[in-house]
Amino acid sequence: MTKLSHYGNKGEVRMVDVSEKAVTTRTAAARGFVKMKARVVSAVRRLKNPKGNPLEVARIAGIAAAKRTAEWIPLCHPLPLTHIDVTARLCQNGVEVQSTVTTAAQTGVEMEALVAVTAAALTVYDMCKALDKGMEITDIVLVEKTGGKSGDFRRRMAPQRRAQ
Repeated sequence: MTKLSHYGNKGEVRMVDVSEKAVTTRTAAARGFVKMKARVVSAVRRLKNPKGNPLEVARIAGIAAAKRTAEWIPLCHPLPLTHIDVTARLCQNGVEVQSTVTTAAQTGVEMEALVAVTAAALTVYDMCKALDKGMEITDIVLVEKTGGKSGDFRRRMAPQRRAQ
């Protein structure tokens, strides 16, 4: 088993030194889900929200959050992101959020993709909480990543949720 990378020889927490790594193109994709009651899904579909379109605001929030990942995650390297895509799709029982992030850097963008999805999901919750505070944010996972020393990763996908 590979050891945890954010610890020194004596167990002290440290930022990983990537100065000797090559700059390569790296991508990562993540997804998450905001589970909500049918009446909330219906309100989102009709855009009956005094704050605006929750799906569009969530998309912009996810993009903005990905760009600030190093501020959220203490040992994460700040990266020059070359592309960020966030989508929020209305489904039968909630909203599916997905992100894809790309960089040309010495370390990967998995955290940026996960932060984008998390911020977008939290924004959907914030935009809809007046209708239901019992919504659940679930299934936030890394879907795939490419590039870098550890190679590519692709999660086996469960069946898709039904879109509305």
